[in-house]
Amino acid sequence: MSVPNYLTFIRIFISPIFMLIYLEHEMLGISMTALPYVLLFLFGLSEISDTFDGFLARKYNQVTDFGKILDPMADSIYRISVFLTFTSPPVELPLLLVFIFIYRDSMISALRTICALRGFALAARSSGKIKAIIQAATAFIILILHIPYSTGLMSQASLHRVALIATSIAAGYALFSGIEYIYANRDEIKRLLTERAKGSLTDV
Repeated sequence: MSVPNYLTFIRIFISPIFMLIYLEHEMLGISMTALPYVLLFLFGLSEISDTFDGFLARKYNQVTDFGKILDPMADSIYRISVFLTFTSPPVELPLLLVFIFIYRDSMISALRTICALRGFALAARSSGKIKAIIQAATAFIILILHIPYSTGLMSQASLHRVALIATSIAAGYALFSGIEYIYANRDEIKRLLTERAKGSLTDV
């Protein structure tokens, strides 16, 4: 375990805390007006850890195979947790939109992990980084809009409408980035499938 990996674990640890505070803030004694700032703090802490774990790993030569698998997994867990949280009031995002994030990340993570275990890596794509930025920006916008909503300056209908539009854009790009990732790495994926097919014949 290195410092970058500890930072990565912070995102995984924050995910259920974010969800718990959003859903049960009254039970925890957090007022509606204070809630957006608490959530923004947790979200900002997650994004900062995401920025620095990779930077520190490269700077101090602490890049590990474990970190390569854990880092994108942690990103997926905490961002999807945020959007799953937003399926509850007052945002009330459709679960179908969040399912697109889950499906895309699960598929790519499975491919990357299997390829890594077989000794070759699928190259990262800029579309994946853009996808992460769009998702982070979308979640940030929704959290910021909670501030006027909590003070009565924005209606729930307006909050829902803006969140729906922003998340739809993020989901659409996530779907595109997943397709682009698979197409760009089609030779490696074909190699993976071929090796598995040969292994099956050998086992028989």
